[in-house]
Amino acid sequence: MTIVITLTPEIEARLREKAVQRGEDVSIVAAQMLTNALESEAQDLREAIEGIQRGLDDFEAGNFRSFNDFAEEKRRKHNLPAD
Repeated sequence: MTIVITLTPEIEARLREKAVQRGEDVSIVAAQMLTNALESEAQDLREAIEGIQRGLDDFEAGNFRSFNDFAEEKRRKHNLPAD
């Protein structure tokens, strides 16, 4: 599959520099970088969903505290004035 993208001259120069540093064709480097970016985004999404699910599970299990308790703990920990 061929996709054509337009890069700014600065980004193109950086991409070409990276390709030279790696000793690889610029197209290969660009494809690897896009693959890495897409995988990183997918991993971030998976981790966010897992974190949200853990929070929901904790809430359903009764493992939570009020915001006021949380805020008071942080005020004490960081020597912040009470409102």
